[in-house]
Amino acid sequence: MADLSPPRSMESERAEWEAVIAGLSRTPRLAKLLAYIGELYFQKRSDEINEFQIAINVFGRSEKVFDPTRDSIARVEAYRLRRRLKEYYETEGIDHPVVISLPPGSYVPCFSYRTDSALTGQSIVAAGAVNRDTAIADPAKSVNSGIEAVNSRRESTQLQSTASSRKKLVLSISAVAIVLLVAGAFALRHFVSFGHPTDPEIGSTNSPATVASHANSVRVPIRLLCGYNGTPRIDSAGAYWEADRYYDGGTARSRPEQTITRTSDPMLFEHWRLDDFSYDIPLAKGPYELHLYFVAPQSEEATISSFKVEMNGKLVFGGFNIADDALGANIADERVFKDVYPDTDGKLHLKFTGVHSTPSLNAIELLPSEPHKQLPIRLVAQRAAVTDHMGNVWRPDTYYQNGHLSDLPQIVSGTQDPSLYAHERYGHFIYSVPVDPHGRYKVVLHFAELYWGADPGIGRRIFRILCNGSTLIDNFDIFKEAGSLRPVTKTFSHLRPSAEGKLDLTFEPIENYATVSAIEVIDESE
Repeated sequence: MADLSPPRSMESERAEWEAVIAGLSRTPRLAKLLAYIGELYFQKRSDEINEFQIAINVFGRSEKVFDPTRDSIARVEAYRLRRRLKEYYETEGIDHPVVISLPPGSYVPCFSYRTDSALTGQSIVAAGAVNRDTAIADPAKSVNSGIEAVNSRRESTQLQSTASSRKKLVLSISAVAIVLLVAGAFALRHFVSFGHPTDPEIGSTNSPATVASHANSVRVPIRLLCGYNGTPRIDSAGAYWEADRYYDGGTARSRPEQTITRTSDPMLFEHWRLDDFSYDIPLAKGPYELHLYFVAPQSEEATISSFKVEMNGKLVFGGFNIADDALGANIADERVFKDVYPDTDGKLHLKFTGVHSTPSLNAIELLPSEPHKQLPIRLVAQRAAVTDHMGNVWRPDTYYQNGHLSDLPQIVSGTQDPSLYAHERYGHFIYSVPVDPHGRYKVVLHFAELYWGADPGIGRRIFRILCNGSTLIDNFDIFKEAGSLRPVTKTFSHLRPSAEGKLDLTFEPIENYATVSAIEVIDESE
């Protein structure tokens, strides 16, 4: 009997890999691990996939001090990924013809192919439809994968009939495939906005986005790398960023390799769209939160350049200078706008026009939100995201300048979320957290004394914290309040951001280094 297994191909394996990463968005640590080992696999560098490299490159362990006999982070997360993949293919991935597994004792992913008989009796995916929680970043691949799965399952069912009808069935299935491909392409051009799972950068499940009244709206979140035309990229929190689209005019450029400060995701600033340009992004009705990402190059022109930005025909910036806004060149700058709505034609219109020089933009992010409220910001002073006991995802350390991250994790007691306090940023440093300048915000700071013990603990670490130049707390002594390896939180309400839309949190040493383990920013606007 003929082999009815799907043909093996690197393309189908890569499509399945991308689909599963998207399906793991609720567990960004596992998504990041799968993304890393999969990338090396497809680059034919499987010999580089090992415990040491995973601990260093995925979970931020220090190359100098990492000891696998004391730190089992790679083994623990590989076990979790192995178990999650098994659950995935028993639930949302039950109809996938390609299956990814992580064999016991190995970190190299294995791709296997289900036979048609293994798929018989399982639910058939509707024509052109893709599971929303596992949709890959490239919709074209999603539709093709869906079509292939439909054809494979239909073929397995039909091949059980008489041999005399097989030829007719093959011709019929081929015709169906063509019809589905055309339908899928049409659906991509007129893609509606669906509800989305927990966003890894937001850390809470938002209300599903309203289905659009305009047929050309797209699903959100939308994350675009301006001037970039490659395959999707994954940031430090496991979120997908797509190649540039919806633009008109301008020139795509890439920057030389230079260090970008105040970000944990320099890849957001590797490309630009320059000169006069505009974006027309189709959206469903409802409120959105818009993030624009900029960086100024190291040049004399950058210090005097300015341009204007319009949103739906209204002026947002009359003379925007990136270097002035970020306080220097090669410093990541992010501007946030809440209460953003599509125009009457169902599109968000952004226009960038030069004033004294050409405008530039590095990335665009659009997130569904609530009216008048910016989404919560949660940061943890670690190189990997952390999920708390409430299901909130805390982004890896970002928005900082100066200071150092601790290397070895510590065990903190007296909290339901010891992982939030396992590391710290210490030294003399500042976090410039971008917010909408029209709001008022509550900041919750999380601390634990991870270094000084009881002999003598009091008075060994004292520091002050300021927000935009105003003192929030002075002579702060963590050990005096809680002792060693115990959590302390400090809450500050009704904080006003700077005109540039920043909450500049300065941690200033008085005795030894200042420290912080996690930062939470909540919009208090009515």
